Amino acid sequence: MKTSRATVAANRERIVSAAARLFRSRGFDAVSVAEVMEAAGLTHGAFYSYFASKDALFVEALTSALDVKGYPDELVDYAEIYLSPRHRDGAADGCAVSALGTECGRRDDAARTAMTLALERQIARFTRSGRTRDEAIRGWAAMLGAMVLSRAVDDDALSREVLDSVRLSFSA
Repeated sequence: MKTSRATVAANRERIVSAAARLFRSRGFDAVSVAEVMEAAGLTHGAFYSYFASKDALFVEALTSALDVKGYPDELVDYAEIYLSPRHRDGAADGCAVSALGTECGRRDDAARTAMTLALERQIARFTRSGRTRDEAIRGWAAMLGAMVLSRAVDDDALSREVLDSVRLSFSA
């Protein structure tokens, strides 16, 4: 029996969504194709009918995860949401840039292109609210650095201090 185009599209979206969560949570190398397919509710054997490789899936999952909606354009308002313990603790559903930015440096050009486009969108988001391009870049870089550092340490007080310090620097 042939699978309908709608079913194929829905399955592909489930695979991409599952991969995006797993990659953000554990990184590219720590996630297997079998784990992605299981999380998507599909068999491992079906993977290659949807994607040519795990790298191709990574690029599509990354691109999907980088398409952030629902955050405010103003840097201060964005930082208030972004630099929170809730976001820090929710890597699987959180920012793909802070979770996978270093992965892109080790991947092919397609992954780096996806990250480049996401950076340009983020800069444009912050400049729409009146920030200069330099302010947008510095602000986004500070937020990313704070998120990476806050997730990297095993001291919750220090982690919160990093988040709070950077968040408060935007309202000063």
